[in-house]
Amino acid sequence: MLEDRTTAASSPTRWPAAYPKGYAVVDVETTGLARDDRIISAAVYRLDAHGEVEDHWYTLVNPERDPGPVWIHGLTSEVLTEAPLFADIAEEFGDRLADRVLVAHNAVFDWQMIAREYARAKREAPVRQRLCTIALSKELGLPLPNHKLESLAAHFGVVQRQAHHALDDARVLAEAFRPSLRAAAQGDVRLPLLECRPLTEWNDTPAPRIGRQAGGGYRPSSWRPARRRPACPYPNPGRWEVGGRLKQGMRVAFSGDTSVDRELLEDRATEAGLHVATSLSRVTSLLVTNDPDSGTSKVVKARQYGTPVIDEAAFGHLLRDVEPAPPQQ
Repeated sequence: MLEDRTTAASSPTRWPAAYPKGYAVVDVETTGLARDDRIISAAVYRLDAHGEVEDHWYTLVNPERDPGPVWIHGLTSEVLTEAPLFADIAEEFGDRLADRVLVAHNAVFDWQMIAREYARAKREAPVRQRLCTIALSKELGLPLPNHKLESLAAHFGVVQRQAHHALDDARVLAEAFRPSLRAAAQGDVRLPLLECRPLTEWNDTPAPRIGRQAGGGYRPSSWRPARRRPACPYPNPGRWEVGGRLKQGMRVAFSGDTSVDRELLEDRATEAGLHVATSLSRVTSLLVTNDPDSGTSKVVKARQYGTPVIDEAAFGHLLRDVEPAPPQQ
């Protein structure tokens, strides 16, 4: 665990009174994207009302199961076996979040993972609002080529040293959030704050226990049994309607870059009961893309067919509450 304090710099001369008084910039690395996946490392940069760093904190977490995509986060079973359990760091983690707005890149994902871990520990995370930096960059109209953290960092000249390391990702996000927050304050832009609703109960499905990895490390082919997914068991209920819920059986296509690894995002959609389509047709229910103005074949066809188009952040929100398919007769 690490901690330090920096000297606050000058703040904007005009600061909206309704803005939060403090922020907790968070990044978590996980074993995957499914509902039973676990946090394996967490980092928090606490910022004051003007986005200046107060301190930072980092910890590994023993997920009590296989660590998942080691080739992405670099954390092996051997490293995590000696790490504390989430229940052991829940109080300290909570102290970092208390009375602050949780800030994250694709914040719905980080919040869901955190809320689930606290539910498993029979506790509640002491945070009531979150702010997604993808949504904030859209409010500011930043000219980003995509919604990856590296693109946001490059826009503000922030150098990333170790991608997919929770502490460095949180540092990068904190440094990129500061000028974003100032630009929002100077332009009197409404911050895209959303409510954080804690889970009150939690049930896990059995998962592989953490253990020694054969051959000294994981490979993509050994983490996923096969890239070809089983057929969706539910009939297609039709197109998604704006303002409505996703329904099991809907055909979802993805186009362009995503901030979350594409395969993991598609797995999460499959586990929710959606049909992940590799191409777009007239029966596609929804297209997910962070660049709706691109000229990719899927985007072009979506325009032609009138297929609804949403971005990754909105899709993440919808995945929280997928409507079950009706019982088959």
